[in-house]
Amino acid sequence: MLIGICGKSGSGKSTLSNFLTQELSAIHCDIDKISHYVLTIPNVQRDLINTFGIEIYEKGRINRKKLSQIVFNNVDKMKLLEQITWEHMEIEIDKIINENKDKVIILDWQLLPKTKYLNLCDLKILIDIPYEIRKQRLLKRDNISEDKIDLREKASITYNKNNFDYVFNTNDNETIKRLVKL
Repeated sequence: MLIGICGKSGSGKSTLSNFLTQELSAIHCDIDKISHYVLTIPNVQRDLINTFGIEIYEKGRINRKKLSQIVFNNVDKMKLLEQITWEHMEIEIDKIINENKDKVIILDWQLLPKTKYLNLCDLKILIDIPYEIRKQRLLKRDNISEDKIDLREKASITYNKNNFDYVFNTNDNETIKRLVKL
């Protein structure tokens, strides 16, 4: 069974995913972590440096903060990043799914609706937390400026709530427990 969990940055996707992973003995596929891994692949690094410049490469690795400053400000550059990394990300995601066909797998990613994986999910969950709440969480969690949070928000996608089986406007513990019972 595939469970897709989506929501904007700071909505609580990972919190819900971690809880469900424990309760269901599931595999948590955090696609953000896969994207971080893909940035360590030498061919990907080479293509990113050729596309975005050597300044994104420091101490033998891609500096994600510098790369994000470039792509979050420009839709075309974000598309270039996706073209370079997505094929490798799909390989890793497919490997996790294929190696765990007999288990519940939770796909946790903000951009899941832009992929084939949302339609493969047996259960689709959207966590739709108001921006001001998410902003306060991000200020605490990521220790970044409000300007950077606003930039993330501007670069995020808009969700069609009709594409989801469940839409939560809160992710308090009681809501999570009710979801697990379902």
